[in-house]
Amino acid sequence: MHNAEEFSSVIRFRCSASSERLQIFAKPNGLMQSRLGLIVAGKIERLAVRRNRVRRLLRELFRARQQELAGLDLVVRLRCRVAEIDLSRMVAEAEKLMIQLQRCRR
Repeated sequence: MHNAEEFSSVIRFRCSASSERLQIFAKPNGLMQSRLGLIVAGKIERLAVRRNRVRRLLRELFRARQQELAGLDLVVRLRCRVAEIDLSRMVAEAEKLMIQLQRCRR
C-alpha cells in the first residue's frame, strides 16, 4: 500500500489486534493477494537505521505468511521503541497478531 487513503481505509475498518509493541489493523481487500503497510514513526524510533531494521523484519515475516493472509490488507504500526534485544520478541508478537487477524476476512 502506498497512499494515505489506503492506510486510513484499513484503519477505519476497525479490525485490529495489538500487543505491547505493535498494533496491526486488517481489512479484506477483495484481491487474491495480501498487501502490507508499515507505520514506523521517527518520533518513536529516532534512528533511521533502527526504523529500517524494524520495517525489514516485519516485511520478512509478512512474506513468510503471505499465503495465509491472502485477501487482507494489513497496516502495522509500531507503538513504542524496540531495543535491539527485543526485536525477536517483536517479530513473535507480530506473527501471533497476524494469525489472530485472519478472522477479519468475514
